[in-house]
Amino acid sequence: MTESKTLEKVACYHCGDDCLTSSYIIEDKTFCCHGCKTVFEVLASSKLANYYSYNEHPGATRARTDKRFDYLSSADIITELVDYTDSQITIVTFFIPHIHCSSCLWLLEQLNTINPAIHYCRVDFLKKQLNIRFDNQKINLQEVVELLYDIGYEPLISLQDIIKKQNGLIKDNLVQKIAVAGFCFGNVMLLSFPEYFGLSDYETTFKHFFGWLNILFTLPVVFYSGRGYFIAAWQNLKQKIVGIDFPLALGIGVLFIRTCAEVITRSGAGFADTLCGLVFFLLVGKLVQRKTYHHISFERDYRSFFPVAVHIIEDNVDKPVSLAQLKTGHRMLIRHNEIIPADAILLKGEALIDFSFVTGESIPVKKTWGEVVYAGGRQTGEAIELEVVKPVYQSYLTQLWNNEAFTRQKDNRMQTFNEKVSRYFTVVLLAIAFGSLFFWLPTDVRRGFAAFTAVLIVACPCALALSTPFTMSAALSIFDRNFFYLKNVAVVEQMAAIDTIVFDKTGTITTGGSQEIKIDGLLSAKEQLLIYSACINSTHPLSRIICQYLGNQQRLAITRYAEIPNLGILATIEGHRLRIGSSKLVLGYKEIEDKVSKVYLMLDEEMLGFFEFTHQYRDGMDNIRKLEPAYHTFLLSGDQDHEREELTRFFKTPNTMLFSQSPQSKLDFVQTLQQQGRQLMMVGDGLNDAGALKQSDLGIAVTDDVNNFSPGSDAIMDGRSFHKLPAFLRFSKDTVNIIRFSFLISLTYNLIGLSYAVTGKLSPLTAAILMPLSTVTIIAFTSLATHLAARKRKLA
Repeated sequence: MTESKTLEKVACYHCGDDCLTSSYIIEDKTFCCHGCKTVFEVLASSKLANYYSYNEHPGATRARTDKRFDYLSSADIITELVDYTDSQITIVTFFIPHIHCSSCLWLLEQLNTINPAIHYCRVDFLKKQLNIRFDNQKINLQEVVELLYDIGYEPLISLQDIIKKQNGLIKDNLVQKIAVAGFCFGNVMLLSFPEYFGLSDYETTFKHFFGWLNILFTLPVVFYSGRGYFIAAWQNLKQKIVGIDFPLALGIGVLFIRTCAEVITRSGAGFADTLCGLVFFLLVGKLVQRKTYHHISFERDYRSFFPVAVHIIEDNVDKPVSLAQLKTGHRMLIRHNEIIPADAILLKGEALIDFSFVTGESIPVKKTWGEVVYAGGRQTGEAIELEVVKPVYQSYLTQLWNNEAFTRQKDNRMQTFNEKVSRYFTVVLLAIAFGSLFFWLPTDVRRGFAAFTAVLIVACPCALALSTPFTMSAALSIFDRNFFYLKNVAVVEQMAAIDTIVFDKTGTITTGGSQEIKIDGLLSAKEQLLIYSACINSTHPLSRIICQYLGNQQRLAITRYAEIPNLGILATIEGHRLRIGSSKLVLGYKEIEDKVSKVYLMLDEEMLGFFEFTHQYRDGMDNIRKLEPAYHTFLLSGDQDHEREELTRFFKTPNTMLFSQSPQSKLDFVQTLQQQGRQLMMVGDGLNDAGALKQSDLGIAVTDDVNNFSPGSDAIMDGRSFHKLPAFLRFSKDTVNIIRFSFLISLTYNLIGLSYAVTGKLSPLTAAILMPLSTVTIIAFTSLATHLAARKRKLA
């Protein structure tokens, strides 16, 4: 008989995790571990208990490992990490992954209340960064980090922080350029109003004076704010590329020259207002586009996953050394939940290594003494000692990362709509301009040059240049609100062109280590208590899941306990003999080839049944089935094919599921599909998918923490939004259609303007009205249409 059980679970008052024990209770508040209980005591003693009034369960779970921060006492490492230091003051910026709500922000900015040696703290909520200034005579860097750890906000300090290769924001003074252009635009518009409404004869002297002032205001706009467009156009021309920057630079240049010529010759007022408005709106569009996704990092490598330092044992004393100093022969001490940074041989301790980051296999692997343990694994059991056999740069993990697919720049990207249109747009624009010039030149030279410049002014692709950034920025904001973060605007168009989707299994369509558990058999309360008391002593993930399933129990005293690698647990509790584990251990014969993971139970030589574990699939897997026939879908997994039959309800087409796939075989499979002419999207997680993610036309990393490692992906999808993937794909197509329609609107305005421009009689007033009107129309249309499309797809 199969029983499925749902238990009432007590949530930790601090972090919200399920409490597997009732040992940590204060003031009727239950905590899951000693660490969370300590955090509450620290906050209560510092009169900061208001922390819990901002949000329910705002903290992060923690389990302290002694000496883990000793490496922060090394002067070499401190020098690399701090932003500024002198004899009294030190300033440092940390990345804090656990920042997630208003109570986090409030608590972290109150650190000076807990320790007065900290002068101030400032939080950048979007970047999850904490800037701290402290008195280094009273508290050192290690103590600051330990304080953050004690209150549940451990900084993520990685090797990549030391190497200083994290991408920063582009420092091109964009905001200052917008400020200058906006200031000049406002003043030029003010000075141009008399020209619009007409001047009396005795006021004509002001007309020329205002013209000269307008020229002065256009100088910083052209040579400072708009300088980037000229540089980009020149660089593109050197590479024989005609992008949209060329007609933009051409338009800015012609507007400036025509304005100077008319004011100097007193033949007109020029187009200073149009020029300043054009540059201002273009820069605003660029800022809006950049602000949408600047806070997500897409270019991390394996060094962001590795620790800064590791403990080695010399003369029976362990000391921290930086990873750069780790050499062959060093004896490493790796504690619970720490990463193994180099290939090594196990010398001491029981190693239970989680290799899901490298191989995709979800179940930790047991290693025996003398066996090689590869870099990238995480120890999930007790502290172990290993001897380094290869330096960090020669490890299997590093070799995998240095695969060509990881390091190459993607050259198979499709051209965006703007890139395609801008080439033809420029050619047609120049053809019409020179056609107008040669048409009027024989009869009226002045009118011919006026028509030539007017065409370049009116047909300047301002609306075209703005349609993409404003549409994409609106789209990216929609994606962002749905926890789907794109690397740049080109990803949206690439997504719209996809026809094939390849999924990884573990951690992608399944929720990482979370598994469903069922029991075959009926257990009495006493039997449940005995099983719980045995399993609570084990660090094996299946044992932890069993304890969580059974709920809070009072632990019984154990007289005999043994955990046999790869087999299970033997225990004697209150005179009862327990066997919990594989069929080989419990039933005494050859291992049964089960399609799912099973843990068998025997009490006093009587079979009680077994626990059955299956992966818990993400919400929305039924939606994945609906992607066909619009998309070809495939599944690649590093796991065995235990769940092939279960997965056939999602992947019905024969031969679309491949198991036991290595990172290289995943990469090869993606290349094979691309050689067949398919536009391919890879959806995966972890380093074992990174080669395929890089090789694919579009790589999406699925994670339950968007600030975790994301191996060179084009987009990061929070696991909570996995069920929205079909909606994201449809919305990307809607976005591209909106851009194309906005181009038609822009083209309509250009045709209307060109009908005036080719006559050579375009007035500044007409240009001043037509260009801002087209810009406002495009911005309004793209923003409104994008949000309507998002609402249609249930994303808004």
